[in-house]
Order: sequence, then structure tokens, then C-alpha cells
Amino acid sequence: MSRENLKNKLAEKVEYKGSDKNKPKTISQWIEAMKPEIEKALPNVITVDRFARMALTAVRVNPKLAQCTPMSLMAALMQAAQLGLEPNTPLGQAYLIPYGDQAQFQIGYKGMIDLAYRSGQFKSIYAHAVHENDDFDYQYGLNQDLKHKPATNNRGEVVGYYAVYHLLNGGYGFVYMSKEEVEKHAQKYSPAVKWGWESPWETEFDEMAKKTVLKKLLKYAPVSVEFTKEIAQDETIKNEISQDMTEVSGENIFDAKYTVSYDEDKKQSPNE
Repeated sequence: MSRENLKNKLAEKVEYKGSDKNKPKTISQWIEAMKPEIEKALPNVITVDRFARMALTAVRVNPKLAQCTPMSLMAALMQAAQLGLEPNTPLGQAYLIPYGDQAQFQIGYKGMIDLAYRSGQFKSIYAHAVHENDDFDYQYGLNQDLKHKPATNNRGEVVGYYAVYHLLNGGYGFVYMSKEEVEKHAQKYSPAVKWGWESPWETEFDEMAKKTVLKKLLKYAPVSVEFTKEIAQDETIKNEISQDMTEVSGENIFDAKYTVSYDEDKKQSPNE
């Protein structure tokens, strides 16, 4: 079956045209209805049954996902499955975030690290928080240098974050952002932060801050096209399922078409 036919069949199933009596009503029923097509698009290492468990677990962890359109949720889960990242688990590899009736896929800090190592280009890659009492210094320019010696006790408040990579061929690079710069970045690019909704920025700030500096760093790293396409999946909403989800165009949540009933005083999520 061609990729275009696969997309059409999935669209037909999600835009269910049968009687309301037989229309799938739960995530498990939607997966069952789409099972043959999902199975064709999944990587060999993940079965449909495991995919179903991932979906049900994600919804159990965040029930608001059940209010998202079936296609956006299935597409977000497919992105996670094809990248080999477990969504909405303590591993922190990936997250499915409900925005109104759309499910957004986000790569976590640990997921970003995993994808980098899998690319086979990095000797090491990591990010750390800098505290006010640490011995820390850095400089850019012709002779870039970074020195960080954490205080042995009473490190104080976090003042910034940095990310570093070392390539197998000997190349390296680093990026530093103050905590204030990270917070401004989150306020500008994350609707959840902007409007006070529940998100990893609220529950896992350090991990999201590390991911932010790491993602900024990787913009300048000499990485493969495949790895770049994987990273580009971050923070997108998609409404198609493909045998290669990196080929499906997505939209950032700021461009997503949905209506938000927002009360400035209550800072209410569209799912509440």
C-alpha cells in the first residue's frame, strides 16, 4: 500500500462516517479501529499492542489527552514510537501535551540526549545547571573555554545552564544561558508557561531548561540530516500518520487552529 493511500485510509477512519452507535469513543477503541494501518507505520521494534499500552498509559497519566482529537493524539504517539522514546513516563524522554483539542509532541532532555548518542556522531553530550556558589567561568571568541567546579556544599540558587558536546572526530562546542534567559525563552515560546497551564516546565523545570540550552547548542553542531529531522519533531502538532513521521508537516502550537477560552485571572487551560 502506498504512503498516500495509507494516509487516506487513516483519515477516513479518524473522520469516522458511520453511525454514532458504532463510532469509537475511547482511545483503545480508536486504536482498535486504526490497528491495521497503525501496524504498517510502526517500527519493527514496537508492536501494536505495546503502542496501545503506551497510549493508555499516557492518557492515564494525563486524562486531558482523552479530550484531544484522535488523530493528533495518535500522530503524537506515533512520533514517540518511531523515535523510540517513551512518552509521559518517569524516564523523561518525551511528553504528550494537550493544548485545547490538540496533542503536541515534545522531546524531553533525556530523549534529546538519547537521540544524539544514537546518531553515532557524539563522543559525549550533556547539560548542567550552574549555582551561584559554584566556581564557573566561560568565554566565547577565537579561544572558547568553559570551566565549572560545583561547590561541595551550599551551592546556592541556580543562576544558569550550559550544554556541551564532543564529537567523535574531536570537534566540540558549548552554549550558556542564564536562568533569566531560559525563563524568557519559555515565556516567549511555550504557551503553557505564557498562560500558566500544566506542563513539564512546571513540574520538571531543570530538565526543560537543560533541553533548551541543548537544543540551542545543536543548532550549530555539524549533525546529520536524519538527526536534524528527528529534532525538528519537537513541539509540533500533527494530524496525519505516515510510515515516516518526519516527513509529515506539523505546526507549532502558536499556529495551531483552536479556540482557547482564557480567563486572565484564573489562567485556565482550554482543557479545564
